[in-house]
Amino acid sequence: MLTVPEAARRVGRNPETVRRWIRSGRLQARKVGTQYLVDAASLEDRHVDTVPAPAWWDETASGRPMPDWVTILRGQRAGH
Repeated sequence: MLTVPEAARRVGRNPETVRRWIRSGRLQARKVGTQYLVDAASLEDRHVDTVPAPAWWDETASGRPMPDWVTILRGQRAGH
């Protein structure tokens, strides 16, 4: 059994997103006291509903490859 923050780290999401999945019934969990516990197996069965980005997003208007903005922002935030 995983706590909500542990489950969020495992799927790379915010803990509030995991809580929202639990409240909506998209992810099964047990409530123990004031916190939810998520079964690791149900977390692995969870399919993330994502849509692939359009192919034209891979390039800038000038035709150069699109920068990896996530890596750039994480690097900038790490310096603070």
